[in-house]
Amino acid sequence: MGAGDVEFNTDVLDLIDRSNIDLSQFARSGFILPGTYTMVVQVNGQPIPEQSVAFYPPDKDPKGSQACLSRSLVEQLSLKGSDADKLAWWKGGECLDIQSLPGMEVSGDLATSTLSINLPQAYLEYNAINWDPPARWDEGVPGLLVDYSLTAQSNYQRGDGNRNNLSGNGTVGANAGAWRLRADWQGRLERGRQEAAGPQKLEWSRYYAYRAIPALKARLVVGENYLYSDLFDSFRFTGAALNSDESQLPPNLRGYAPEVVGVAKTNAKVIISQQGRVLYETLVAAGPFRIQDLQDAVTGKLDVRVEEQDGSVHSFQMDTAGVPYLTRPGQVRYKLATGRPSNLQNGSDGNVFGTGEFSWGISNGWSLFGGGMTDNNYRALSVGAGRDLLAFGAVSLDVTQSRAEVWRETLSGKSYRLQYSKNFEEYDSQVTFAGYRFSEKNFLSMSEYLDARYYGLNGELGGRGDYRDPSEGWKPIGGSKALYTVTVNKQFRDLGATVYASYNKQTYWDRPDTQRWNLSLSRYFNVGTVKNMSLSLNMYRTQEYNYKDNGMAVTVSLPLGRTGTLSMDANRTAGRNNFATRYSDRLDERNSYQLSASDSSASGYLSHMGDQADIDLSASTQEGGYSSLGLSARGGGTLTPYGGALHRTTSTGGTRLMIDTGGVPDVPVRGYGSPTRSNVFGKAVISDISSYQRTAASVDLERLPNNVEATQSVTQLTLTEGAIGYRSLDVIAGEKAMAVVRLPDGSLPPFGATVKNLKQQDTGIVNDGGNVYLSGIQAGEQMVVSWGGDERCLLTLPATLPADGLTDALQLRCQLVAADPSLAEPAVLTGKPTDTENTSS
Repeated sequence: MGAGDVEFNTDVLDLIDRSNIDLSQFARSGFILPGTYTMVVQVNGQPIPEQSVAFYPPDKDPKGSQACLSRSLVEQLSLKGSDADKLAWWKGGECLDIQSLPGMEVSGDLATSTLSINLPQAYLEYNAINWDPPARWDEGVPGLLVDYSLTAQSNYQRGDGNRNNLSGNGTVGANAGAWRLRADWQGRLERGRQEAAGPQKLEWSRYYAYRAIPALKARLVVGENYLYSDLFDSFRFTGAALNSDESQLPPNLRGYAPEVVGVAKTNAKVIISQQGRVLYETLVAAGPFRIQDLQDAVTGKLDVRVEEQDGSVHSFQMDTAGVPYLTRPGQVRYKLATGRPSNLQNGSDGNVFGTGEFSWGISNGWSLFGGGMTDNNYRALSVGAGRDLLAFGAVSLDVTQSRAEVWRETLSGKSYRLQYSKNFEEYDSQVTFAGYRFSEKNFLSMSEYLDARYYGLNGELGGRGDYRDPSEGWKPIGGSKALYTVTVNKQFRDLGATVYASYNKQTYWDRPDTQRWNLSLSRYFNVGTVKNMSLSLNMYRTQEYNYKDNGMAVTVSLPLGRTGTLSMDANRTAGRNNFATRYSDRLDERNSYQLSASDSSASGYLSHMGDQADIDLSASTQEGGYSSLGLSARGGGTLTPYGGALHRTTSTGGTRLMIDTGGVPDVPVRGYGSPTRSNVFGKAVISDISSYQRTAASVDLERLPNNVEATQSVTQLTLTEGAIGYRSLDVIAGEKAMAVVRLPDGSLPPFGATVKNLKQQDTGIVNDGGNVYLSGIQAGEQMVVSWGGDERCLLTLPATLPADGLTDALQLRCQLVAADPSLAEPAVLTGKPTDTENTSS
C-alpha cells in the first residue's frame, strides 16, 4: 500500500459473509476509478460550468488514476497567453501535463462530484466575484422565444358607457449559435360604446440581430437600431453598429441604469417610451412609484406617460443622467455605427451616415475621448477629457461642433457639456451631475437636424404650429440652449432616513423652458411599542410649454401583523386634495395585495407571481358613477431542442436559463428570485438571469414533493446576452422501498455494491445480507447493480409496488450481465431487454 492509502478491517463489520465484500474503491486515498464523470470544476475555489472529466492511469502508475484536463477545459481556465504557450500534454495531446504549470494542483472528490484545480493567480486573466472571463461564457442552445407584456383596461362612466383598451409590447426571437435574432412589437386596441371601434395599431417596431464579440469586449448589432452614444443624441437608424459593451466588463467597471419616479393618484398604467418605441409598460398601485429596472443601455430623453384609471393622463419627459466617459489606463472603448436614419414604419428617413467615438485611458486618472458623425449635409465633431478626482469623484468636459445644411440654410454652432459623478461611501450618498450642457443658437444635434429636414426649422411643416398653440402632434425643432440634470441619493443610517432628489431643466433660445424636479424623503422610526413606522414625502413639478403639473404626497405607515402595512396618505394632484387609507399585505411569497379607500373612491390591487406569468389586477370606483378594471400580464415562452416551457420574464427578449429535471414535474427551481416549478415535461425557465455574470440556479429542497429527491441540486454558469442556457439537474421521482437483492444462484451481491437506474442515477447501496434502501423507483423499472468498477447484473422491479415498501421488503433476483463481448449488450447499454436477460422476483 502507498502512503495515505486506507486499509479496511472487515472484522469490525457485522456481516454474514465477510469474504463477499467489495471495498476496493474506498481503499486508496483520493483514488477515483478510471472512467468519465460529470463534475463541478472549481478553479481556486471559483466554480465554472460542469464538465465531463475523464480519469486515466498515469503512464508511470498503471494502478493509479489522474484527472485528464482536456483542451476545452483548459481554455476555460482563462490562462494568460504567455503561460498558455508553455503548456505540455500527455495521452497523445489529449490531457494537460500539470507539471508544465509549476504550483498547479488537481484533485477529485466523488462524494461531492467536484474537481478542484488550484494554481497561482499570476497564471490567470483578471476575474472578479461572480464574474468570469470570456473563456467561460456560455452562448446557450438554439431556441425560439416569445415574450410579452399586456395591459387591459375597462372603464365605465355613467352616461358615457364603457371604454375598453388593450395595449402591449414584446419580442419574438430565435437564437442560433452566438446570434440573437429579434423582432419587437407594440400595439394598442381601443373600443367604446359610442363607436364600433377606436384606434387600432400593431407595429413591428424593430427587426434586428445581435451577438457578442468577446475578443473585442463588444456587441455587434445589424438591422433597425437606436444610436447609443456617450457624445451624441440618440436617434433611430437601420444599419450596423459595433460598440464596446460595458456589460462584458466586471461589475465594478460598469455604468448605471436610469430610474423613473412619480406619484399615481389612482391605480395607473405607466408607459415609458423613447422616440415612439415603448421601453417599459406596467400597472402601478395608487401612491408614489419608483421604476428602477430599465436597462442600463437606455440613455437620452425618455417620455413618461401615466394613465390614471379615472381617465386622466399626465405626461412628462426626463433626461437620463450620465456618468463621465472615463476608461481604465491603457484601454480603449469605442462605438461605431453606419446606416440610414429610419422611422417606426420601418422606412428610411435620411441619407447614409457614419459615426464613431472612442475613449482612451491615457494615464492613471486621465481619459481622452472624442468622436465624429457625418452624412451628406450634416457633420459633427466632439472632443473632451475626463479626470478621476479620486476622493472627490470624477469629472469630464467636452465640446461638440456641428454644421448642418438644411432648407438652403447653413447652421453652425457649438455645444459644451460638463459632467460630474461622485459616490460618497462614507456619507452613504451618491451624486450624479450630468449637467451642465450649453448649446449655441445654431447648434443642431443629429436628431434635431433630421426633424428640421422633415418638419421645417420651426416645426411649421406637417401640420405643426408654434408653441403658443400646440396641436397634439406638435414638436419643437432645435433651439436647445442649456440642459441641467442632477440626481442625488443620500442615506442617513443613524436616523433611518433616505433622500432622493432629481432635477431636469431644459432652456431654449426661442421657446419657454421645460423642467421637472422630484423630491422623495422617507424615514423609519419607532413609537412606543410600535416598531418600524415610516413617514414619506414625495413632491414633483413638471412644466412643459403651456402645461404644468404639480403633485405632493405625504404617507404615514405602520406595520400590522407579520407582513401587513396600514398607510394613511394625503396627496395633492391637478389642484385637488385627496386623502386615503391603504392596507397592503403579502399573502405568501407569490401574492400580495393593496386596498385603498377615501371619501370619494375605493380601489384594490392584487399582484401574483406565477410560474407562467406575472399578473396584476386592479379595480376602482369613485363618485360620479365611474368605475374601472385593469389587468396586466408579463410572461413568455421558450422552446429549445430539449423542450419548452411558459414562464415569467424580467425583460422581453432577454437572457434565460432552461432547467431540465429529467421529466420530473412540479420541481421548484430558482435563480435569484422566487422559485418556479417545472412543467409536466420536467422543464422550467428562469428569467432573472444576468448576462456576463456568474449565475447559480438550484432546486428549492424545502419545497420538494415527498416523492422527489435531488441528488444534484445546484448548477452555475455565465451566459452571454440574450442566450438561452440549458442545464440538467439530477432529480429522481418515485417511491421508496426496502429490497433484498440476490444473484441467480441465490448468493448475495457484495457489501458496498451500487444500484443505479437506466439514467445512471444512484438509487441505493447494498448493505449486509443483500439489503438495499431504494429511492426514486418506478413499478416495472430496470436497474443495474455494479461492483468492482463494472456493471454486474440487471434487475427489474415488479409491475406493482407494495403499499408500504419500507416494511414489506421487495425480493429481487438479479440477472448477471454477460461478460463475453460476443453476447448481446445488456439493457442498461441498449435501453432494450435482450432475450437472455430475464429478471424475476
